[in-house]
Amino acid sequence: MLSHLTARVVAVIIDSMKAVLIQHQKKQLDGRSLIEYKIWRLPAPKLGSSHHYAYRLVYVVGGKRIVGFDNERGKGDHCHLDGVETPYRFQDLTGLLADFLREVEKRR
Repeated sequence: MLSHLTARVVAVIIDSMKAVLIQHQKKQLDGRSLIEYKIWRLPAPKLGSSHHYAYRLVYVVGGKRIVGFDNERGKGDHCHLDGVETPYRFQDLTGLLADFLREVEKRR
């Protein structure tokens, strides 16, 4: 009976923890394009990811996503490059930002 109570308490603690926004930047590059990214620290990995981050990074030109990196629940880490979605191998936040900016620069 005690193990059952312990399991319930742990579940309540985890459920009550919230994602914490740790980085957000939005920058208008010119009249037609912008970069925006948001990164959250999570209490537990999202379904499909093995790390404690949720992220959404996007480069938009004329209202159209040209580059995007995210880890949508269930899909895991992936990127969108010129309309094509491919898996992405997340290493760390520094690498994520470098990979994103490198893809943006290729298309500017």
